[in-house]
Amino acid sequence: MAKLEFDQLLEAGVHFGHLKRKWNPAMAPYIFMERNGIHIIDLYKTIAKTEEAAAALKQIAKSGKKILFVATKKQAKQVVTDLAQSVNMPYVVERWPGGMLTNFPTIRKAIKKMSTIDKMIKDGTFDTLSKRERLQVTRQRAKLEKTLGSIQDLTRLPSALFVVDVMKEHIAVREANRLGIPVFAMVDTNSSPEDIDFVIPANDDAAKSIELILGSLCEGIKEGLEERKIEKADSAAAEAQDEEGAPRRERKAKAGAKKAVTKEDQEAINAAVASKFAKEDEE
Repeated sequence: MAKLEFDQLLEAGVHFGHLKRKWNPAMAPYIFMERNGIHIIDLYKTIAKTEEAAAALKQIAKSGKKILFVATKKQAKQVVTDLAQSVNMPYVVERWPGGMLTNFPTIRKAIKKMSTIDKMIKDGTFDTLSKRERLQVTRQRAKLEKTLGSIQDLTRLPSALFVVDVMKEHIAVREANRLGIPVFAMVDTNSSPEDIDFVIPANDDAAKSIELILGSLCEGIKEGLEERKIEKADSAAAEAQDEEGAPRRERKAKAGAKKAVTKEDQEAINAAVASKFAKEDEE
């Protein structure tokens, strides 16, 4: 996993917090100083917290679980979309559908509805509908795709949530807290870190800052996925070896049994011969 460099963070503007009058006192441990009325984030703490979060996300990915990325603010949408897709993880970059986690079965029904429409298009049922019905179905499909298309493969609740801007995504954070889902987040100086399990103090308004931090986390996720792939391959190879070795062991056992029987028979023959000779000597 590539380690974040201090100069990289400076160049991306990760250290810029908000105006002093907008600060949240709970972020005091992560603030280095104030300059021209703006709080400056302690980048050494940003590096340490990013590494800690990346290590935790790596383990989650290694265990085959899903991490849901959430960022509906304009400057984060494209960055999150590209990086989440690169690690094959679900993401939400449009409006957060209220109850998406706490009322997950209903969300799954909406996703199934989208799959049903796709099936209708494939099997030709869609073409049998009237022009008006086709238009309605097409609009419904487009609406579902916009809000839920990125989570189409999410068949169960995610094991972790990554959020950019905890103030904007407060509903998602609240739902995750309620269900005990760990929350990873970029937290700026105007936000509260209290409901966040893995706080990454950083500028959450600049696209470069978001891309740098999220890129580092995705590197950790990629490593976890690679390790999982290697472990699966090793496990499959070991199973194949065991299956191949089983008949061989059976053949050896049979051969051993055969030898044992032959030895017993030989001993019996030897005893009979010895007995016969003994009788002849007596006579």
